[in-house]
Order: sequence, then structure tokens, then C-alpha cells
Amino acid sequence: MDELSGEVDVLGIGFGPSNLSLAIAIEELNDRRGAGRPLTARFVDVRPRFGWHDGMLLPGTTMQISFLKDLVSLRTPTSPFTFLNYLQEQGRLSDFINLKTFFPTRREFHGYLSWAASRIGLPVSYGTRATRIDWSDGRFEVALESVADGSEVTRVAARHVVIGSGIRPVLPEGVVPGPRVFHNHQLLDRLAGLPSRPHGRFLVVGSGQSAAEVAAYLHDSYPDAEVHASFRRFGYSPSDDTPYANRIFDPEAVDEFFTAPPELKQQLLDSHWQTNYSAVDADLIRDLFRREYDESTRGVRRLVVHNVTGIERLSESADGVTATIRDLGDRGSTTLEVDAAVFATGFRPADTRSMLGPSIDGSSSFEGERPIVERDYRLRLPSVPERIFLNGGVQHSHGLTSSLLSNVAVRAADILRAITDEQPATQPDHHATQQR
Repeated sequence: MDELSGEVDVLGIGFGPSNLSLAIAIEELNDRRGAGRPLTARFVDVRPRFGWHDGMLLPGTTMQISFLKDLVSLRTPTSPFTFLNYLQEQGRLSDFINLKTFFPTRREFHGYLSWAASRIGLPVSYGTRATRIDWSDGRFEVALESVADGSEVTRVAARHVVIGSGIRPVLPEGVVPGPRVFHNHQLLDRLAGLPSRPHGRFLVVGSGQSAAEVAAYLHDSYPDAEVHASFRRFGYSPSDDTPYANRIFDPEAVDEFFTAPPELKQQLLDSHWQTNYSAVDADLIRDLFRREYDESTRGVRRLVVHNVTGIERLSESADGVTATIRDLGDRGSTTLEVDAAVFATGFRPADTRSMLGPSIDGSSSFEGERPIVERDYRLRLPSVPERIFLNGGVQHSHGLTSSLLSNVAVRAADILRAITDEQPATQPDHHATQQR
């Protein structure tokens, strides 16, 4: 297709929380401009509708960050897009206050995000994939295709491109996904689609929060089934959510991390890794241990923890999965016949390199697989005058908060400021704070 569908100032690739926060910031900027020229924007997303970790909206699971770290509050506390305004519109504000918590359930926060997405007036094309970004005639041209049939839908011209396409699930090497072997982000849909459960047994691989939540959910939801948990460490490790450690997620920490030398960056990542990764809420650890202990007193074991183990072999058939769990100290192995094997084995950032067309020279824009990103989140592209921004996936350059919800509001403001050179409403100047 040779025709362009029109030109916009900003094309957002992906419409999860990060680019949703950016869309809100753009609309609020346009409201302040009044009769002036609006900043035009369009967003595309591969999903058929808005969603956020739909497969892990498990009953009773709560957010691990404060509701104040919503889409806007750290940038514009008076915005109508705050979580508190959502509660007010749903008629639940007083009841939420009476809960005396900073941590809503994951289902409720998903409801908030969906509510915010439904209020956006900027065009969002769902079921659409951006396949290639080219540079032509002083602007970017982005090819879009239909997810349903792979046909090219159109090409969009844009002055700036903001990639917020999220993260990709990771399975261990050699593990082939199938109807009974899947990553935890698909949990609810895959469980609903299981053709049969002849073995009355599940396997969960992983040692982080998601793995522990999946084990607890399966143990609750299938009272006739065993749940086997396999991980390479000795036990679940508690996450560090203490106040000093949590400062690594503050907006000001981005400046400190970005300006740190490489060896200090790695030291900070290593030191604070368990604030978010391969770590579990302490209450959930105690709950799982209490279940396992209680079963041992009754002589009925449904929750079985295989610590210091790895998956040696895994094969799937129509009726189930055969998994061999090997002790990492070569003290033997156990073979299980399970109805499903769930891998809670993490995510990785989307690969930006694959999206750059031949007209964009990205040879000096990456160090290995890692993009070289400036403080304002733009990809270093000496070959073009305009900018591609990475709205997430920059943990190596901007710190742990870049892959989480904690900083989406402020990051959106930083990107919008770089595009327009205008300060978002009530946005504190963190750069100036660092200089005082």
C-alpha cells in the first residue's frame, strides 16, 4: 500500500498503561492550549481491546504499589484521571477509605485502567500491529497490519514515535508452549480451555510473586488436585518493600541512576533486585508454608514444594504433560504426570531493533541487544533529526522503575516535554530538584 493515511505529531505503538498515561498527558496539554493548535496523536495496539495482565487477575490478589502511583497523580494530582476520581465515579470512594489500604485488588486496578482507556478521545486502533518504522521526507512512516489476517492496513506518517509495546513472556530454553504448557500471563484463559484433567495434578515453575500466586490459586481452585512447585532456590524469598528500598522507584531516582557510571548502575540493580524480581510478598510466603505444614499434619499432601530443582525433561501429549524434575545437587529426580505445566519465568523487553526499517541507520543505537537511550527516553538515532521514544524497557539506563507502573505518570511528562518543550500541568521539575 503506497498511500499514507495522514500525518500525526505522535504515533504511539502499544496502548498499555505507559502509553495510556501519555495519551492522558497529551489530552490535558491540548485542553490547556485551548484554541491553539492541538498536538495530534494516534495509538495502535495488537490486542482486540484494552487489557492489562488479564490472565493474572486472580481473586484477592492485590497491587504491590500504592494507588497513588496511578496514571497521573505523581504528575497532575488534580487530574480527573486519578484512581480516587475513578472510585468517586464508581460510588466506592468512602468504602475504599474504610478499607484503610494503599493497595487495591488487581481486578479493581484493572477496572480503573480500563475506565481511563475508555475516556480517551484520541484515536486508538486495536487489533493492529506496527511492523516497521521508516524515515522518509523528513518524517517517520510506520507500516501497520491487521493482527487478524496479517494484511497491511495502512502507513501512518508521524513526527515522533513512542514505543510502549510492553514486555514479552520468557520460557526456559527448550520448553515448547502448547495447550497444556504455557506462561503464567495466559493462566486464566488456558485453564478455562483445558480439554481434560485426568491426572489431578499441576506443575508451577518459578520462584517469584507470580509463581507463588499461581500455586495458591490452583491450590484454592482445584481442591481435588495436587500442586507441585519447582524452583531453583531453597525457598521463596520475601520482597523488600521497606521505605528506604522503595526510594529506588521514586521519580528522583531516575536521574541518580541515569547519571551513575556503569558499575554503579549494575550494583544498584543487584542490590535492589528483590524489591520486584524473583521475590514474593511475605504474607503469601507464610500462607503457602502454613498450607503445606497443615497438610503434613493431616497426612494429605496437595501442595508439594520441590526446592533446588530444575526441569530436566518436559513433553506434552493430548492427555497431559510428563515432567522430570531434577535435583540440582544430583540427588535424584522425580517424574510427574500433570494436567498442565505453568511457567512463571518472567518477561523481557520487546526488541526495538526489529522494527527499524532499512532507511534508519541504527548501527550506533544499540549496545548488543540494549538500546542506547537519552535521559528524555529517546533512542539515540544520529541518522534522523526527529525522535523515537521508548516508553518502558529501559531498565538498564533508567533503573528498576522503568519497567513498572511506579513512574508512568512522570515518564509520560518527560517524553511529552521533550516533544513539545512545554511543562505539563503541576509537574514538579525533578531535574531542578537534583541541582539544588
